[in-house]
Amino acid sequence: MEKTFDIVLLLALPASGKSEVRRYLTSVPPDSLKKDFHIGENLQLDDFPYVHLLRRIDDELIKLGRSRMFFASGDKPFINPLDWGTLIHILNEDYYDLMKKSAVKTDSAGELLLNRIDKAGEKAGIPPRLAALDPETSSAVAAALEKESRDLLDEKHAAYPASFDGKTIVMEAARGGPDGSPMPLKTPFGYRYSLGELAPEILERAVILYVWVTPEESRRKNAARTDPNDPGSILHHGVPIDVMMNDYGCDDMGWLEQNSEIPGTITVAKGGKKYHLPIGRFDNRMDKTSFLRDDKKLWPQDKVEAVHNGLKAATDKLHSLVTLARQ
Repeated sequence: MEKTFDIVLLLALPASGKSEVRRYLTSVPPDSLKKDFHIGENLQLDDFPYVHLLRRIDDELIKLGRSRMFFASGDKPFINPLDWGTLIHILNEDYYDLMKKSAVKTDSAGELLLNRIDKAGEKAGIPPRLAALDPETSSAVAAALEKESRDLLDEKHAAYPASFDGKTIVMEAARGGPDGSPMPLKTPFGYRYSLGELAPEILERAVILYVWVTPEESRRKNAARTDPNDPGSILHHGVPIDVMMNDYGCDDMGWLEQNSEIPGTITVAKGGKKYHLPIGRFDNRMDKTSFLRDDKKLWPQDKVEAVHNGLKAATDKLHSLVTLARQ
């Protein structure tokens, strides 16, 4: 049987084409997915839904006459940038829940979400914030987020497979730093920090598929895809321009690759141990992927082939690096 990747970290700047690539991979027949990309049936994890819910919490706090907790305003970056780590620790928990097929039964998915955010924040070095709210405010926020939280929880549980044989976990995230920043990016910005917050069990099994765009192209595509009526959408959400410039004005993947201890990998230091994650680049600097947001019936065959061939080149490189590392 064709050996498939255990975990693919799908990383890039916002609007680079990550979600479109992920959508394309779900459209590829299983045999072709394994043969051409060394990827099994996808089990998908993503931190964007949690970013959206953090903003929703702030919106509800404002309605209740309270101060925002996570963002200075609806179009600004994190108040505490250590929340980049909060998001990683939520992803770690989602990974462990997936592997254990842990189905949480709760009367309030909203309250569960608030508790999860506080616990993940503590792991990132932030004292509990939501737990400090008075009970009336906390209950009101949880109630306002109940439907979205329940939908996310149900979707998470429904994705648990009967077996992990031949499956590939695809974890999507975007990281960066302020426009014009020198390298390496300062903690807690960029991939060096966030990759170092991933659980060891993930780092031991992961490869990186990096969708390569320039920051300028990222900003252009972000503006083009934005649907203000669908802020929680994976394919159509928009990132505010202040966030694009201050959190995603550049990224450190090129620096990390150039300064890795082993060519073709990213060196990640965690807990006194070093991990060397193979990296493959899908070059999307000239936009190949925006059409994938359309109905599949409208996808032009020549554009589909360009995406397919570009991903195959990147994943073939990854497969070669993984095979070499095993020898």
